[in-house]
Amino acid sequence: MTEIKLPPPGCLIIGIIAQPALNESDVLREVEPFLEKAFGPIQHKSPIIDFDFTDYYEVEMGKNLLRLWLSFANLVSPENLLAIKLQTMEIEKKFRDANGRRRINLDPGILTLCNLCLATTKNYYHRIYLGKGIYAEVTLVYRHKNFETLAWTYPDYRTPLALSFFQLVRDSLLATLGKE
Repeated sequence: MTEIKLPPPGCLIIGIIAQPALNESDVLREVEPFLEKAFGPIQHKSPIIDFDFTDYYEVEMGKNLLRLWLSFANLVSPENLLAIKLQTMEIEKKFRDANGRRRINLDPGILTLCNLCLATTKNYYHRIYLGKGIYAEVTLVYRHKNFETLAWTYPDYRTPLALSFFQLVRDSLLATLGKE
């Protein structure tokens, strides 16, 4: 008889795409306290890079966008991905401009020892519906001691910077869980 086994917790990752400094304020710096209040202390922060991989967000958020990733010290159960995505969407609303456009895009995911799974509001053939309009996507898999991309992995998640950041987070998770 098969027994149900709950997966070990993973590390919360939040990918951030934001406008550069506006009105003498740094949007990236402004959002961190909101994220820490919701999810606990930030453990790792990637370098900030230009987000020039697509013009998808240009109409709403403008040009010259910035990208970074954060990881959080408090581990989370993979089953919380839906609730976390809904929380990040509420935080995004706090940062809308006077015309109601987003100044920041928050994409949460959970990094486990096996993969990185992101939450999204967009359906596609490789995504699984979680509920409340939210889907899950395995974006990276961990095999042969490296993160590997998939056919649908976003270009920014394929960069050496992103892959090395996710490896750093995985190494921290591994040390915390005391495995391998």
